[in-house]
Amino acid sequence: MRDVTSTWTEPQNTPLALLLLGQGTDPASERGVDCPGDLPAPSDPGLVARARAAKEALGSRVFVLGHHYQRDEVIQFADVTGDSFKLAQQAAARPEAEFIVFCGVHFMAESADILTGKDQRVILPDLAAGCSMADMAVLGQVETAWEHFQDLGITDQIVPVTYMNSSADIKGFVGRNSGVVCTSSNAKRALDWSFEQGSKVFFLPDQHLGRNTAVLEMGFDLDDCVLYDPHKPKGGLTDEQLRDARMILWRGHCSVHGRFTLDSVREVRERVPGVNVLVHPECRHEVVRAADYVGSTEYIIKALEAAPAGSSWAVGTELNLVRRLALAHPDKQIMFLDRAVCYCSTMNRIDLPHLVWALEELVAGRVPNVITVDEKTAHEARVALDQMLALP
Repeated sequence: MRDVTSTWTEPQNTPLALLLLGQGTDPASERGVDCPGDLPAPSDPGLVARARAAKEALGSRVFVLGHHYQRDEVIQFADVTGDSFKLAQQAAARPEAEFIVFCGVHFMAESADILTGKDQRVILPDLAAGCSMADMAVLGQVETAWEHFQDLGITDQIVPVTYMNSSADIKGFVGRNSGVVCTSSNAKRALDWSFEQGSKVFFLPDQHLGRNTAVLEMGFDLDDCVLYDPHKPKGGLTDEQLRDARMILWRGHCSVHGRFTLDSVREVRERVPGVNVLVHPECRHEVVRAADYVGSTEYIIKALEAAPAGSSWAVGTELNLVRRLALAHPDKQIMFLDRAVCYCSTMNRIDLPHLVWALEELVAGRVPNVITVDEKTAHEARVALDQMLALP
C-alpha cells in the first residue's frame, strides 16, 4: 500500500478556508458578527430575569417584534408575533415607540425601517441574522439581467415582482421599475395586477413561490415559466425562451422549505395513516402538488387552530413554529414533515443572549445595531410596498 502520509501537505489557513470552517468572519457578508461590548453567556441562569428587567426599564420606549420562526426563549419577550410583513406593519403602527427591536432577519428589519417614522430606530440584535433566500438576489446581478431584457426589447412588457423576503435594494429596484412587492398570502393578487400591466412577470427571488402561484393558482403551464440563473451567461436561457416566457423566475429559494421532498410526503403518509400534509408555498413544486393544503405561515397557524381534535398533521415549514404549534394543540398530532431537524439557521442567530445584550445597551443609553435604509432606496422601496397595499 502506498504511504500517502509522506506526500500530504497541510492546507494553508486562508481567510476563505477559515470562514467556511466557522473560524473566521467576512465583514462584507457577515455584517456585525461581533457585538461591541460583552455578550452574555448562554449558560447565564439570569438571562430571563435580565431581559425582563431591561424591557420593564425601557417601558413604552421599546417595542419587541418576534417572527414566528424565532426560538421560544426569544418569542416570550415579543410584544407581537407574526410574519415579516405583519411585523413591519405593527412597527409602523407604534409611532410612540422610540426603539423597535426586531427579532427576525435583516430584510425584515429593513422593511420596518422603511415603514416607520424618522424618529424611530430599528434594532436587529445580531446583524449576522440574514436570509439566504434574500441574499440570492443581489442588486448588481438583477440589474445585469434587466439590461439583458432591455437589449432584447422586452422590458416594456415586464412587470417586476419581488417577494417580501428580499433586500431593500431589490424592493427599490422593483419600485423604480413600476413593480410590486408580494407576500406568500397575496402573491396571486400581486400577479393578477401585474398581468394587467404587462404580459410578463420577472419574479424575485423565490422561484418556488412564483412557480407555484402561477401554475397552481392561475392555471399557467410549467412551460410558461423559465428559470433565470444569474451565474450563467444570459441567465442560461435563449433569447427565444425569454421572449416566449410569461414568468421569468429568479433562481432563488428558501434553504428551509427547499429541503422538503416528495419522498418526505410519501414517507409520512406511509407512517401515519390519514395524515394531512400542510406546506408553505416556498416548498418545491412537486411537494406542493402532493400536499393536501398549501398556504402562508398565517394560513398554517389558522388551519391548525381550526383542525378537529384527534386529526394528524405533517407540516412543511420551519421547525420552531411546528414545535410551538404542536405544544399549543396537544389534542392534535402535529409533526414536522421531514424526519431531519430543520431550523432556519440564520433566524436562530437571534438568541436570548443577543436580545439581553441589545435591551441592556438601550437601558445604558447606547443604541446598537441600528438598521438604516438610505433615503433614495427607502423611497423607491416604499413605492413597491405601497403598490402592494393598494392591491384590490
